[in-house]
Amino acid sequence: MAKKFKDLRKAMSPEAQARSHAKAMAMMAELPLAELRQARNFSQEELAAILEVKQPAVAKIEKKVDMYISTLRRFIEAMGGELEIRAHFPEGDVRINQFEDL
Repeated sequence: MAKKFKDLRKAMSPEAQARSHAKAMAMMAELPLAELRQARNFSQEELAAILEVKQPAVAKIEKKVDMYISTLRRFIEAMGGELEIRAHFPEGDVRINQFEDL
């Protein structure tokens, strides 16, 4: 019989539990759009209704690797988020604000 994850977790040391939690948080910090939508508990149909498009348009956006910033911003905002664009340099991050008025 398969063991439940909560039972396996109880058997882990506190250090192993902390490492597991940190790894899970790191994985959730970087998600493709489709997984982000699912993590936010939206269906493609629900998001399409908010964006006033049809469901296939949401599926198409989720598969794109190159899109307009305004499209990505609308998609993120429809899920209740805010899009920020940052450039990472060795000496620190810079927030790019030129696209805020789109």
